Amino acid sequence: MTAYLLPVILVGAMVYALVKKVNVYDCFLDGARDSLTLVRNIFPYIAVIFIAIELFRASGLAAIVSGWLSHPMKYLGIPPEIAELVLLVPLSGNGAIALLEDIINTYGVDSYIARCAATIAGASETIFYVSAVYFTKCKVKTLRYAIPVSLFSSFCGMVTACALCRVM
Repeated sequence: MTAYLLPVILVGAMVYALVKKVNVYDCFLDGARDSLTLVRNIFPYIAVIFIAIELFRASGLAAIVSGWLSHPMKYLGIPPEIAELVLLVPLSGNGAIALLEDIINTYGVDSYIARCAATIAGASETIFYVSAVYFTKCKVKTLRYAIPVSLFSSFCGMVTACALCRVM
């Protein structure tokens, strides 16, 4: 069923465009032109985020900070073994997936630690990347409360995810 979904949506969009007499090719070119402008505007922010994330991990600072935070996280129900994942998820989706793979290989797929880690990695968002993309497109210069509220909400979701994994 899902194999037919995308072709049906494409054909439906083409039929709708024909009925409304929309020049699809010109609209496609306008969208491609706008996307190139967006990429040119966003690229510096994305490059800085990727460099900062890699420096954070390569310097060993991520391991040090996760070591400090592992004990307080244990009291909130987050296993200390996934403290580095909790730090990495808002920063890097690929780094979080690589770390998740290590956790699953170390503790096993059905362990409480692996279930918590998979739930956190699968249900979280890379806050800094998304913020850079959206706020650059909207031309917002001051983020004010957006990042702290996003990080707090993400952390509350992680605590809730681990609590649900413990119950299930």
